[in-house]
Amino acid sequence: MNVAQFVSYAPRHEQPKQAFARVAGESPNIKFKSVRHAVETLLNTSVDRSVNVRSYEPENPQSREFLYGLRDIEQVVSAVKRLTAEGLHTIVNETINIHDGGVSGVVMGDIIEFAPDDTPRCVEKPGTASVPRGWGGELLTTVYGVPITFDVPFNARLEFSIHPRPQGWRQTNMLAWEYAEEEYVPSNAKTEWPNRFSRFLGDKVYGLLVAHHAGLPIPATTVINRRVAPFSFGRKTKSGETWIRTAPVEQVPGKFSTHKGWLDPFNLVQSEDPANNQIVSLLSQQGVRQMYSGALIVGREGEVIIEGKQGDGQTLMLGLSAPEELPTEIQNDIRELYDRAAAAVGQPVRFEWVHDGEQAWIVQMHSGATQTNYSYITAQPAKYWQEFDVKAGLEELRRLVATLPSETGIALSGRVGLTSHFADVLRRAKVPARMG
Repeated sequence: MNVAQFVSYAPRHEQPKQAFARVAGESPNIKFKSVRHAVETLLNTSVDRSVNVRSYEPENPQSREFLYGLRDIEQVVSAVKRLTAEGLHTIVNETINIHDGGVSGVVMGDIIEFAPDDTPRCVEKPGTASVPRGWGGELLTTVYGVPITFDVPFNARLEFSIHPRPQGWRQTNMLAWEYAEEEYVPSNAKTEWPNRFSRFLGDKVYGLLVAHHAGLPIPATTVINRRVAPFSFGRKTKSGETWIRTAPVEQVPGKFSTHKGWLDPFNLVQSEDPANNQIVSLLSQQGVRQMYSGALIVGREGEVIIEGKQGDGQTLMLGLSAPEELPTEIQNDIRELYDRAAAAVGQPVRFEWVHDGEQAWIVQMHSGATQTNYSYITAQPAKYWQEFDVKAGLEELRRLVATLPSETGIALSGRVGLTSHFADVLRRAKVPARMG
């Protein structure tokens, strides 16, 4: 496996004696003529020209002083000699930047868990992404553009990190940090989002990636992210047109643009996110010929609710048109997509779909069921009900939600569906809501 470059020392007569070494371009355990020579070599070969010094006792390997991010040769040499004089073993290793756009995590058994901007200890924190080992490596390969494989037995636990730039002893994009044999207990990943990685890529991007790697039809998509180089996935369509979509950190129903045709992406981001803290990705996506379009959600009793109309579904999502009765074959195709998606993710999902007359495509997907049924959008009780006409628009609804009196619910009136952005806004706000 590839590991961070290092040289280690054992104390001998209060002087550092080299023990092991892994340095890029050199044979294992190459012997350096001095500590200074070793440190100078490590600094010159590390990506960030920085090293750490770790000290330990063999019986208690996590017990002693740790110096991070040193760049001065004399400071590093002095630290090694001082710690050795205290009878400690030391390791000088290259500093690995956890904020470089990569991820760290653990693969164990059937599951891969990871997060950006963290060490492999991220698995002990909330919000860590969890995906099946079967296609999790393929998802990371898509995002980082290099083959990511976890060639370890199922009865092993591997702590790893993935980086946009090659580094380490073998100069690859993945580093191993800790490896141990564990008893293999079959288990399933809990693939749900938002999580830390979905916020990093954008909620819309992550949902489409999961759908694509679960084998579902996603229109060919190129993602331009703020922190990761552009990457592509999906299948070619027959429409011959391009859509531009925005991907915020988390889903904000109907707030940010989805535009049929191409727009200036720089003007788009500047106008919709001038503070540069909400939209994390732009998507260039092949269009799908819209014979029928709509959305699917799962209700509070586990019922699958499919809504749609002929042609463009944007009017349905924006409350400008009501759901229409869909042909049986269209409903069957959408239901089949749902069954495949829920099986791959391991829990209910909801998604927006387009049918081109030959097959159904997923154009947006999110995890989890809803509290909706055919009368109530959310399950929260209310003492009073305030009517809201959907003609007033989504932004007016957001303002009403923000100022809603206690014990008061919102009753939607107008041509609106249970899968519309209006219903989504109310579900996400978790306020009492029903159809008028």
